[in-house]
Amino acid sequence: MDITLSTGAAVDAANITAQLRGLDAADAVEFLNSLNADDAAVLLAALPKPRAVELLEQPELLHAAQIVALLPNDHAAHLLDAMAADRATDIFQEMDDPVYARLMGRLAPHTRRSIESLVNYPDGTAGSLMTTEFVSAPASWTIGETLAHVRRVEGSRETIYAIYVLAPLTYELLQRVTLRRLIMGELDAPLLSVAPETPPITVTPLTHREEVARLIRRHDLLAIPVVDENRQMLGIVTVDDVIDAMIEETTEDVQKFGGMQALEQPYMKIGFLSMVGKRAGWLCALFLSEMLTASAMQHFEGELDKAVVLTLFIPLIMSSGGNSGSQATSLLIRGLALGEVRLRDWWRVALRELPMGMVLGGILGVIGVVRIALWQMLGLYDYGVFWPLIALTVGASLVGIVTFGSLSGSMLPFVMQRIGFDPASASAPFVATLVDVTGLVIYFSIAIVILHGTML
Repeated sequence: MDITLSTGAAVDAANITAQLRGLDAADAVEFLNSLNADDAAVLLAALPKPRAVELLEQPELLHAAQIVALLPNDHAAHLLDAMAADRATDIFQEMDDPVYARLMGRLAPHTRRSIESLVNYPDGTAGSLMTTEFVSAPASWTIGETLAHVRRVEGSRETIYAIYVLAPLTYELLQRVTLRRLIMGELDAPLLSVAPETPPITVTPLTHREEVARLIRRHDLLAIPVVDENRQMLGIVTVDDVIDAMIEETTEDVQKFGGMQALEQPYMKIGFLSMVGKRAGWLCALFLSEMLTASAMQHFEGELDKAVVLTLFIPLIMSSGGNSGSQATSLLIRGLALGEVRLRDWWRVALRELPMGMVLGGILGVIGVVRIALWQMLGLYDYGVFWPLIALTVGASLVGIVTFGSLSGSMLPFVMQRIGFDPASASAPFVATLVDVTGLVIYFSIAIVILHGTML
């Protein structure tokens, strides 16, 4: 049977199906991503249901919601019913309202209930990442009964490597038993006999995904249970879902740190005008901020007229301060993201960065003084009769500016988090702009003090 693509080309459905069967999921998704949504939907509809579900469940599949919306309603509903609830929820959240309502009404009742419960959790929380498909067993069962249950349900669960033991009447989470412990026990022994002594690590549905990732990494878990205030299980967050979420968040942070809005799509897929919109706002804001630099230079216009030689070192001064500020900002943003530094630690960071900035500034100051002395003595440039004072001005300015850059760059992420913004918004260009303006003020203020009565 031939199927027709949007280009008008007719392709053999059996041949396409065979080709996609021969590829692993990642390569098949990459092939579908190279097509437009209409053609991807045509090819996906020709695949066997298990293979189509496998490809739709890959987070790397672009325009999954559009592809599902283009499928026949009943076929789309059957695929969504067979998918993991968390991935189906992700797809529904990207749908337009009419498509959402049309397909939601065709889902099986249990799928609809799962999606409706998951879709209400805020983005970036454990609730938005969790799946309701986990293996649980009552504490009254034996190991043999639990193993038989695992064999029956393994095809419909996202992971079977952890079995969650619940209280028979209240369904409260009591313990977590790994599959390894389970298969090593005697079949007629109670299920709790192979449970660890320590209580299971849990999170609430509103726990931030960064905290979920930290707990999974710290305790070496494949999944972490999500419980309500009564410790009744709502679902689990698996390690692969956390990895996908953290890659997405890290990508957003890197883009914000570069001084632009985060992209929702890969670079080559986003439209030209959309890209302009993402970048123009920040560039305009930074440009307007840099105008303060011109204002600072205008304020010291008289000093520049008297000592033009000072202008030679303005790029050196500004870049050193901006670089030190960007270093500190990068370290603190990452430290806050990983939980290595807390908001209450701001004063410890300040006490650490203050001497750090002075030492780093001192190192650069010595290099600056040596450079001026060498150029003067070797005859490469004549800085005038007061060149030792100019060298001292540059050296002292570097100490002050690098210290200020380190301190302000380390404090800015704390300020952003305190007022409710993402610390990654304290981008390197923003820090550099801030330090540029203050750096000029520090530089010329020190020059006025040291060169007073000589050049100024």
